[in-house]
Amino acid sequence: MTPPLLSGLILLPLAGALLVWLLPARLARRVAAGVLVAVLFAAAAAVVAFEPSLPGFQLVERRPWIAGLGIAYHLGVDGISVLFLPATALLFLGALVADWKTAEDAPRFHYSLLLALQACTLGVFCALDTILFFAFWELGLVPVYFLLGHRGIGAAAGRAAPRYFLFMLAGGVPLLFAFLTLAASQGVPTFDLVQLLAAPLPRPTQYMLLVLFLLGFGVKVPLVPLHTWLPQVALAAPGSLVALLAGLKVGAYGLIRFAVPLAPAAAADLHWLLAGLGTVAVLYGAVGTLSQTNLRVVLAYSSISHVGMAVLGLAALDARGVQGAVALVLGFAVASGGAFLLCEFLRQRTGSTDVGSLGGAAGTMPRLADGFLICGLAGVGMPGTSGFPGEMLIVLATLQSHTGAALGALFGLVVGAAGFLSIYRQAFWGPVTRPAVAQASDLLPREWAVLMVVVALAVGIGLYPGPVLDLIAPAAQAWAARLPG
Repeated sequence: MTPPLLSGLILLPLAGALLVWLLPARLARRVAAGVLVAVLFAAAAAVVAFEPSLPGFQLVERRPWIAGLGIAYHLGVDGISVLFLPATALLFLGALVADWKTAEDAPRFHYSLLLALQACTLGVFCALDTILFFAFWELGLVPVYFLLGHRGIGAAAGRAAPRYFLFMLAGGVPLLFAFLTLAASQGVPTFDLVQLLAAPLPRPTQYMLLVLFLLGFGVKVPLVPLHTWLPQVALAAPGSLVALLAGLKVGAYGLIRFAVPLAPAAAADLHWLLAGLGTVAVLYGAVGTLSQTNLRVVLAYSSISHVGMAVLGLAALDARGVQGAVALVLGFAVASGGAFLLCEFLRQRTGSTDVGSLGGAAGTMPRLADGFLICGLAGVGMPGTSGFPGEMLIVLATLQSHTGAALGALFGLVVGAAGFLSIYRQAFWGPVTRPAVAQASDLLPREWAVLMVVVALAVGIGLYPGPVLDLIAPAAQAWAARLPG
């Protein structure tokens, strides 16, 4: 019997959220910090316990939940999902540091929501029952809504919170319909993902499922034209929350986990659609960075471009493509998440992340400026950073299957890099002209620690990606083996 590591991962933050409410408000931050550190150790233990050479899902836990409907509490991870556990734990710790002083007006409310959101996010990566997955997926909307509405920046937060909630709620409708269709398509209705993966479906059903998954997950990814919520949320939400939403690309994970494996024949027939959606997202996100004047909005458009590359990797329909897509999403969790956290540190010092209110920030905040540059270079896939291995695998895979799309995506990457470097120069170089910038202090020790972890991961994965790619490879090969031909 293996210890219930995955249940512990999910229950730890839930118990922490309850404990935060029971203890005095002055202890809320310390309790939350202790719980998040414990979750990080549990996530690391799950990765250590995972054996890449073994087929299928590992650390599996299965108990009846709603037995009459065939719904179970079913958890497990494979090479596609296991590394998202420590990535989630690290980003939430970074978010705690970013909110160290800004959540003091309602600490119990804030930290309990943060812990609840972590539990739901971990549940999404661990769930092997489609209804359990959907429950975690939908429940995660509640803490985001209140964190955005309560901690949002300016009057825009009051509009961004319901807009986000309604967008995600609408995206949940096709997901639920897809899962119910899957269950009904079996002789005995089941929501068990392992059984569903083993049961071939008629082509017409697969076409319907693929479209439903693209709509449901596409809102969260976000794919163009379902992306319009992200720039508004990036501008209205605190940087710590945007780091979680944009850094942990659960929508891209959903496409990798469900869309293609459950509708492989439809994905093979509609590979051009996946390639088109990915290429449009890459180009649109890259061009979008050129016309923005706010660092957070630039990062939001860059995030759209990132997930476009991941979708393009899926369109290649081979092991290298999906291996690259998973590596890319994990690498950008470091790059995008770190960049958004640094944006929040910058906003807390200067009151703004608009380039018109900055200029010369590198003179007074050199560590912050250097960290932002490294995260930005990782985001555009600079060799030697965490974004490069995944991008390279995706380009290699798609040059053979979708040459035009691959060349278009490469052009988009160049445009995106130009957009980032341009706005970085405006924000951080030149003379200091604003009093808020002139009086700003550089990173505090706790913030410096966050930056060191981000830089170590961004550079470490870029220079030595072998362990990450080797861990993903067997699951990627199993993923590709489901495809026809």
